[in-house]
Amino acid sequence: MMGAVPGRRDDEGFTLLEVMIALAILAIALPVLLGLRNWDVDLHLRARDLTAATLLAQEKLLEAELAGFLPLGEVSGDFKGLPPGFEIAAETGNRASGYRWKRIVSPTPLDLVREVRVQVMWPRGDSEGMVEVSTYVFQSPPS
Repeated sequence: MMGAVPGRRDDEGFTLLEVMIALAILAIALPVLLGLRNWDVDLHLRARDLTAATLLAQEKLLEAELAGFLPLGEVSGDFKGLPPGFEIAAETGNRASGYRWKRIVSPTPLDLVREVRVQVMWPRGDSEGMVEVSTYVFQSPPS
């Protein structure tokens, strides 16, 4: 015959205090975990926007380098139409919606060199994101 083990309770289960402590831990952990998930999604979107803006800025910088010795001043626009070098008959529309660019050509101490800065801007919630890249363009010597 099996007898009761001394010091052991027959009514196994959780007490109200244990359940309350478990719920308190859960109430603290869930919002933190959900906040981390939202933060991760925001970082992913920011990385996507920065990558796209950097590639678009590089494209505009390459256009400036291929154009040669550009006049001083600012030029701006958006990314409608095809990039240079593409010959596709299909209608493309605005290929980088929301992104705008500005090219600033400024003089340097050397007369044969100009600094070209390209800024790409895009809306980011209540503010605006921006990437800026620059290069130097040399005037070809006369032949």
